[in-house]
Amino acid sequence: MLAILILGAASGFPNQITESALQAWLKDTGATNTTIGILSYVAWPYLLKPLWAPFIDRYPMPFLGRRRGWILAMQLALAASIAVFALQNPAASLAPIAACAIAIVFFSATQDIAIDAYRTDVSAPSERGLAAAAANLGYRPAAWLASAFALVVADHYGYRAAFLALALIMLLFCIATFLSPPSYNRYQPSSLRESVVEPLKELLGTPSALTLLLIVLVFKAGDAFANKLFTPFMMDVGFSKTEIAVVVKSLFTASAVAGSVLGGVLMVRLGLLRSMLTFGVLAAISNLLYCMLAVAGKSYPIMAAAVVVEHVAGAMGGIALVALIMALCDARYSAFQYALLSALALLPRYSLGYPAGWIADHGGWYWYYVASFIIALPGLGLVWWNRRHIDALDRRRGDS
Repeated sequence: MLAILILGAASGFPNQITESALQAWLKDTGATNTTIGILSYVAWPYLLKPLWAPFIDRYPMPFLGRRRGWILAMQLALAASIAVFALQNPAASLAPIAACAIAIVFFSATQDIAIDAYRTDVSAPSERGLAAAAANLGYRPAAWLASAFALVVADHYGYRAAFLALALIMLLFCIATFLSPPSYNRYQPSSLRESVVEPLKELLGTPSALTLLLIVLVFKAGDAFANKLFTPFMMDVGFSKTEIAVVVKSLFTASAVAGSVLGGVLMVRLGLLRSMLTFGVLAAISNLLYCMLAVAGKSYPIMAAAVVVEHVAGAMGGIALVALIMALCDARYSAFQYALLSALALLPRYSLGYPAGWIADHGGWYWYYVASFIIALPGLGLVWWNRRHIDALDRRRGDS
């Protein structure tokens, strides 16, 4: 669990560099919300990672075993690409910024493939909820650290110094990867065809498969939309970059960590189905709290209430979704299957940039968060509609 937690931190660390930090950088150069929304599509490698995930299953690195070798290689590549990113100037041209951001996301997505497979390989069925919580406990603080560090340093020393320091910190995760225990899953597909065809057959081999995949796709769509332009929203409300980094993001992260712990503990009692229904309803309703902040303007009490409640509920929902994805995976093909399922889960997050920016620019932030609530409802309906399949999956995988 300690290894899962630290590798979760390595997974989360580069994520907000091309989201929150990049959004603030673009905002400071005068970019519109629509432009920022369009630039969010640099994150599409997170969605396309199933295309190269079979290579991770089929071809291990010649060092550190089947999973850790890939993790280490990607961490080195990430450190280098973040350093190059620091040398760009968005005021001069957005093309180099976009190219560097795509490289960072590509290496980050590939690292995620290997880390997710590692976590799935080493976790027993009874440990899925706790493993998901441990991964989130690492992921959330590391993502906050990268974002907060970038914003605070940028406020005082500029973005170049901020991103160069982040590149150095990324290198430190290599030590943890080297010291992590190996995965004992030694299965290796005999061909690339087996790495693709057999996992798909196993994943789609039940009558309920397509509806379960649809749940993975839409369950967190409301949360994804609500947080798509979180940093520009807070800046428009009146919070400075330092306030966002030190106050808002710290509340964001602490709440998500608390929600991860609470979600992991409650899942042991509630099981998968009741967790998804309970956590999903709470997450949808909590998005509406931002409507109050949009109307009130800069208000620390309202901001704190909205951020804490929404991110506790959102993290609990995320734990349930990760547990569902782990339950759907076969350990023989965990890199490809988890990459495919997690890409489905991330599709709303990385495909709603333009509509999110358009609604924020034309409808205002109040209606933006009303829309996030409406977008959350179909996922809850699908969970209820497929409750027998989800309950059966939980029991079957738990007994395996």
